Amino acid sequence: MAQAVDLTVSPSPMSLQAFLAWDNGNGKLYELIEGEPVPMSDPTANHEDVADDICDQLKLHCQEKELPFVPKRSKLIAIASRSGRETARRGDIVVFEQAEWQRMKGLSSSAMAYTAPPLVIEVVSTNWRDDYLTKLAEYESVGIQEYWVVDYAALGGMRYIGHPKQPTLSIYNMDSKQGEFGLAKQFRAGDCIESVILPEFTLTTNNLWRAG
Repeated sequence: MAQAVDLTVSPSPMSLQAFLAWDNGNGKLYELIEGEPVPMSDPTANHEDVADDICDQLKLHCQEKELPFVPKRSKLIAIASRSGRETARRGDIVVFEQAEWQRMKGLSSSAMAYTAPPLVIEVVSTNWRDDYLTKLAEYESVGIQEYWVVDYAALGGMRYIGHPKQPTLSIYNMDSKQGEFGLAKQFRAGDCIESVILPEFTLTTNNLWRAG
């Protein structure tokens, strides 16, 4: 008789596949950081509303324009491993290629970005350094084409959003020749968003984070 596996016990370091099967029973969402499961802090109501609203607007836009993209909330993104220790970040909004999403629908494995999605969006919380520093470098390393940092509450450092601080959307686009993100394009109150991945998504910042 096969021995039952206790999914509440976390092996260290943990592989991505083991992490996807792991469940410690507390109902919290986790990221995998260099082989270690790390609990995510519970978001504020405003954070959730802003992220949900942006995702809804993206879904509507992709449907109306018949674009080959599938926006999803709170999905994991595989990051290149370091010394055999794997990392998977949980993006607030992950925009998948439609073909990749359809491929995953035929699988029994967890729905996550195993390959770099074209667009990832993070809504800034009090741990803003993760969005502006750590995740920026990680998403760049796997070749994500466009990365949005939605700082609707102006929580980020002055070196990122200026002084005096004000709500800011920073969009980073991949320079294919250099293999790295270029300087951020920044949009503030009343500015019309300019996206390379979604060139017809022409909302103003006020409409983008209206829920906050």
